[in-house]
Formats: sequence, C-alpha cells, structure tokens
Amino acid sequence: MSERQSPENRFLTAAPAKIFAATALPMIAIMLMNGMLGVIDAVFLGHFVGPDAMAAVGMGFPVLMLTIALSTLVSGGMSSLLARQLGAGDHDAAGATFAGAHGLALAIACLLILVFFAGGWDFALRLAGSDGPVAEMVWTFLAITIFATPVQFLLGIHADAWRNEGQAGKMALLSLGVTLTNILLNSVLVGWLAFGIAGSAIGTMLAQAMGLALLAGLRPYIGGMMPLGTLWRARWTGGWRRIAALGAPVSLGFIGMALSSASVVLALRLAGSTDYAGSLAAYGIVTRVFGFAFLPMMAIAMAMQSIVGNNVGARLYTRSDAVLRIAAATAFGYCLAVEIILWSMGTVIGAAFVADRHVIGEVGRMLRPMTAIYLLSGPVLVLGLYFQAIGQPARAALLTMIKPFVLLPVLVAATATMLGADAIWFAFPLADGVTAFIATLALAGALKRRGDAGIGLKLVGSSP
Repeated sequence: MSERQSPENRFLTAAPAKIFAATALPMIAIMLMNGMLGVIDAVFLGHFVGPDAMAAVGMGFPVLMLTIALSTLVSGGMSSLLARQLGAGDHDAAGATFAGAHGLALAIACLLILVFFAGGWDFALRLAGSDGPVAEMVWTFLAITIFATPVQFLLGIHADAWRNEGQAGKMALLSLGVTLTNILLNSVLVGWLAFGIAGSAIGTMLAQAMGLALLAGLRPYIGGMMPLGTLWRARWTGGWRRIAALGAPVSLGFIGMALSSASVVLALRLAGSTDYAGSLAAYGIVTRVFGFAFLPMMAIAMAMQSIVGNNVGARLYTRSDAVLRIAAATAFGYCLAVEIILWSMGTVIGAAFVADRHVIGEVGRMLRPMTAIYLLSGPVLVLGLYFQAIGQPARAALLTMIKPFVLLPVLVAATATMLGADAIWFAFPLADGVTAFIATLALAGALKRRGDAGIGLKLVGSSP
C-alpha cells in the first residue's frame, strides 16, 4: 500500500483552524438547510393537515431514525476508512472502499424493504392503537420512506465521499438547490395538491433522487475526485465487515435514538399521560426541533472526522490534536446557544407548528427540562466521532451508544413509574449529565494509560 501523502490534499497543509472553518461551515450550512427542510415540512403538515399528522410523524420517528442509522452505518464506516486512505495517498484502496460501500448500502436497503413489506401494516396499527386514520398516515409515511431507502443510502455515501475529498463548499451549493427544490415540492404536494403526509414523503424522495444524480453526475467534472469508473473496477462485496465495524458506533447511536423515542411513546401510553394525544402531537414537534438542532452539531463532528482521518492517515498527529480541540470548543458553544434558545422560547417554537394552544403549551413544557444541560452533548459527540475517525470503534461506541441505548430508556421508564408520564422529560438532562461524566472518565483513563504527550499520537489505533 502506498504511504505517500497526497500533494493536493489541503487537509494536510492548511492551518488547522482555517481548514476546520473551511470544512465545517459548508457542512453546517448543508445540515441547517436539511434541518430547515424538516422543520418547514412539519409546519406544512401541522397547518394543512393538523395535529393527527404531527402525531403520525412522532410515531414514525423511530423508524425514520432507523433508516438514518443504517445509512450512517455505511457512509460513516466508509468515511473513517476513506479519509485515512486518501490522507495516505492510497487511492486504489479508497476506490475499493467506495465501491464496497455501494454494495453494502443496497443490500441493507433491500433487506429493509422486505422486512417492511412483510410487517409494515401491523407495525403501524400497533403504534397507533385503535386510531385507524392515524395508523393509515403512519403506514403511508413509512412505506414511502422505506421504499426510497436505496436512494437515501447512496446519497449518504456520495455526500460523505465529497466531504472526505475536500469538496464541502461545492456540496453546500448543491445542497441549497436540492433543499429549495424539496421545499417547493412539499409546498405543492402538501399545501396545494393536499396529498397530506404522503406528499411530504414523496417530496423528500424526489429531492433525494435529484441530489444523488447531481453528486454522481458532477463527479467526473471536478478535479481531485475519485473517478466513477472505480465503481466498476472494484468489487461491490468487498470490505463490508470493516465498513460496518467502523460505522456501527454512530449508527447504533442513531438506532438508540429511535429506541429512546419509542420508549417515550410507550411511556406516554402505559403510564397514563393526562393527555396522550396532545402530548404525542407535541412530542412530534419536539423531535423535529431536536433533529434540526442536532444536525449542525453533527456537521461539526463530521468535519472534524474528515480532517482528523486524513491527518492520521498521513501520521500528522499534532494537526489532528488541534482540530479535535477546535471542534470540541465549537460544539460546546453551539450547544450552549441552542440550550438558551429552546429553554426560553419553547412556546414560540410550538406556535410556529400548530395553532392548538394546548399543544403549544406542551411543547414549551417538554423543552425546558429536556434542554437543561444540552450544552454537554456536543463535545461528547465530537469525542465519539474522533475515536471513530482514528479507527477505534469500541471507544466510539461507548460515547455514542450509552445514552440512547441504556440511560434514556432506563431513566424514562424509571421516571414514568415513580413520578408519572408527565415527568419523563427530566430523564433527558439526567442522561446528558451521566453521559458527559462517562466521557470524562473514558478520556481521562485513556490519557492516564498512555501519558499526556498528545491525545492524537497516543490514542491512534490501526483500523480493524
């Protein structure tokens, strides 16, 4: 394998702060546009369809997170390998990783479609209980979303490849056009044609197809990009295990979010919420708000992952250390700002989605405890993706999975049992605090075992 550094790789030569800003800002813009799409989509549904649509979105949120998790399993694992391979100048290995990711993505998408085809309607009925119209909305939304997963997964692969090849700025411009198209489609399909929740899902599917066509079609015309011919020269069945192992920590973290969301819905139902329908509609809004807030934080971590991966591949550990520190500080500041906004403006945010005063009040009541120590979540995510970037999935898994898989479900169940369904929102700050404490212990333990000479040099491990 070639160990030479790529002479055209700006990740290896530009000042850490400069290259982080040049990579993170376009990524944040992309994520904000995608998040704004979700928010505007929810506004369309809330005002043109009503609270039932928001309830259906809340019920379908765990499955939506599952599709994101499976997409991340492939694109995130590919990114960890791809960045280090590009940093080392091993373009043959990078091309093989790129091709293998395509095969794994399509295999998972086909399996997901088969599973939904076999049990999707029963699943929707179980989520909605005896509410037939809401069950139909849930099934419609999920059916379109699931059958569009091949496009969604391939879009994630090509977007992450562009990011790791240093093309975040160009990707931001393309993303702006795709997002505006999606908003236009949703306004027509949901507002004008009154397709309801189906219009929302169809608009997203069409926009994703457009994005994939642009990212793949423009690749041959932009310098520094792997050629599309790589996909035909390499095996699509190669490297699946390595990709999945490195993508699993962040992917399972998203699956954990789905599990946490499902535990909230279950707690509201079983613990006897004073207003199950209103609480569920409000929670549907809250999931959209937190999804929007999470995206720029994820963009910061992903930008760090690309730069760190390239520099670790080139064995420039001092640079990777600097980028880690910059990203953690940036994530902390961002999350602090989000916490202040959501804490103080919860009802204002709720009013943007629905006109129902009770649901608006519920949104504000939920957001205040849920955001109590939200500022800690950003640095934890950055550290988790750092470990993934350097090829240490076990540490990444600890930091990305402990909260959604263990802490939140347990704390939601405990608060619902001891204090009632209306108190489950206090489980979120408790989980944030414990996760931050575990992250501190994990980092301190790693530094103690390896010395304080430099986190990048001392913590770097070989890929699986």
